[in-house]
Amino acid sequence: MKRTTMILAALAAAPLVALAQSANDKDAPKADTPKASARAPSKSAPIAKVNGVAVPKARLDMMMLQQMGRGVPDNEQTRGLVREELVNREVIAQEALKAGIAKVPEVQTQLDLTRQEVLVGAYVRDYIRKHPVTESEIEKEYERIKTIAPQTEYKARHILVDTEAQAKDLIGQLKKGAKFDELAAKNSKDSGTKDRGGDLDWNAPGVFDKQFSDAMVKLDKGKYTEAPVQTRFGYHVIQLDDVRAVKVPPLAELKPRIQQQLAQQRVEDLVRGLRAKAKVE
Repeated sequence: MKRTTMILAALAAAPLVALAQSANDKDAPKADTPKASARAPSKSAPIAKVNGVAVPKARLDMMMLQQMGRGVPDNEQTRGLVREELVNREVIAQEALKAGIAKVPEVQTQLDLTRQEVLVGAYVRDYIRKHPVTESEIEKEYERIKTIAPQTEYKARHILVDTEAQAKDLIGQLKKGAKFDELAAKNSKDSGTKDRGGDLDWNAPGVFDKQFSDAMVKLDKGKYTEAPVQTRFGYHVIQLDDVRAVKVPPLAELKPRIQQQLAQQRVEDLVRGLRAKAKVE
C-alpha cells in the first residue's frame, strides 16, 4: 500500500514541476493507440500514413509535450525528429502485430500494466487539478513548519571509542593540552568524521541521540565534555565549536516544495479513501 501511494503521489506532483505529460513517455502511445486516434480532432490531418494506417497528429502533440517537459525546444527540427520516431514506431508496431507479438502473454501483461499506468496517472492529475492546493493551505503549512523548525544549530565535533576508560583517557589528554582534532583523527572509530578531526558540521540537536544532544547543548562554545557520553554507538567525547540561530527560508523559497508535499498528501488521502471503500479479497 505504501509503495502504491508513493507512486501515485509522484504522479500527482508531476504537474507542479511541469512534468505532467512525461509520466508514460515510452509505452503509453503504443498501449492506447486506438484511443489516441479516436481523440484526434477529425479536421486534423494525420502526420503520416504507414501502409495505409494513419499516424494521428495527437501522438506528435503528446510527444512534443513530453520533450518540452524535458527542456527540448518546440521547433520544426524537433517536430521533424518526433515525426520520424513515430513513423518508425508504427512500422515496427505493424510488424510486431503481424508476428503475433501482441498475443504473447508477457507482452499482453506489459500492455495491461501500461494502460493501467496511463489511467492512474491521468486520474490522479485530474484529481489534483480539481482539488488544487490553495494559497491559504500553503501559508498555513509554512507557519506550521516555522513552529516546529529548530531554533538553534550546533557545530560540534566528537571522538567515538568503544569503552568508557578510553573516553576518560582522551579527556585526560585534552586537559593536558592535547588538540581535539588530532585525538579524533588518531582514536575515533567514526570513520565518517575522524579524518575531519571529528567535525560533525552544523546540525540541529534532534539529529543526534538524546544522550549526545543533551550533553552537547549544555556546553559553552569551545568546551568539551569532561565525562564520557554513552550512546548506542559507544562512548563519546564531544566538543562544541559554535552555535547559531536558525532562520527559516522565506515562504517564496519554500512554496514549490510545500505545494508538492501537500499535493502528495492529497493523493495519499485519496488512495486511503478509495481503498477503504474497495472490496479487496
